[in-house]
Amino acid sequence: MRKHILLLLAMFPLAAQPRTWAQDVPKEAPTVSDSPSTTKDRALFERVVANQKKSDGAMDVYERTERVESRKSAGSPQQPEVKIARVIPAGTGMVKLPIGPDGKPTDAEVYRSALEKLEHALELVASNDQSTRQGLEKYAKRKKDRIELIEATHTAFIYTFIDREPRGDLMLSKYSMLPNPAYKPTSRNTAIFSKVHGFVWIDEASGQLARVEGEVTEDISIGLFLAKVYKGSHFMQENYEVKPGLWLPSFTQYDFDGRRFFSGFSIHQRTFYSNYRFIGPPKDALVTIRAELGRTELGKGSPTVSDP
Repeated sequence: MRKHILLLLAMFPLAAQPRTWAQDVPKEAPTVSDSPSTTKDRALFERVVANQKKSDGAMDVYERTERVESRKSAGSPQQPEVKIARVIPAGTGMVKLPIGPDGKPTDAEVYRSALEKLEHALELVASNDQSTRQGLEKYAKRKKDRIELIEATHTAFIYTFIDREPRGDLMLSKYSMLPNPAYKPTSRNTAIFSKVHGFVWIDEASGQLARVEGEVTEDISIGLFLAKVYKGSHFMQENYEVKPGLWLPSFTQYDFDGRRFFSGFSIHQRTFYSNYRFIGPPKDALVTIRAELGRTELGKGSPTVSDP
């Protein structure tokens, strides 16, 4: 269930085609000739695509701190359940090591045990151990599915410039994001594009996606129709520059309500991302984790960490 819901958010960061790209606008919609502004928009969105692909790849080599706040309902007066973790990419997914609000382990022994398990997992991936093949293949397929969904947004939505809005020292360009009536879904996953609309904010100077926000406009059936996300569900993500030329998520929010089999469910979750640090692919990450554990035997040919 969570995998399908996360796909909803994953679809939009690479959405790349502004309305002025006339070839994918329905025949009855007005078209725009290849004017200087059209050329400018095309170049801008091509940069956004390239930069977002770079950012997506960086999530596999950067560790970070995630603070997740969960509520049973959007308007609940109760304090949210809070979980804070150090998140480390491990080749087949992300490993979460629980920490306290101060960024330190709440239980040193438990934390060290988790680090040792992570060390072992990284060793297996770094050595291309056969036991990790299935996990690596599944992770690669998830990434491939994400890329395919994102590429489909090139024709699934129409983007129309609305206005410019300030955010700190930046001036962002805001575009509306509406389903393209001419788009023909190629899979069950891409079929949900017609049931979502929203907005994207872009920093034109850097060609980076700063924010995306969307809302479900019709109930969405997922998981072979055994579950449903209800109309009105909402999601958003904000990105900030963590180093020159690299923007990564700083905040995401999901407010999803729906039904699984015959029971209702609600996901009302806010996640704050901070303390990004380059840790590298599994071989490099293994060196870092071993050093934290005080290991002196780093193994022959173990690479050192280097920022790309």
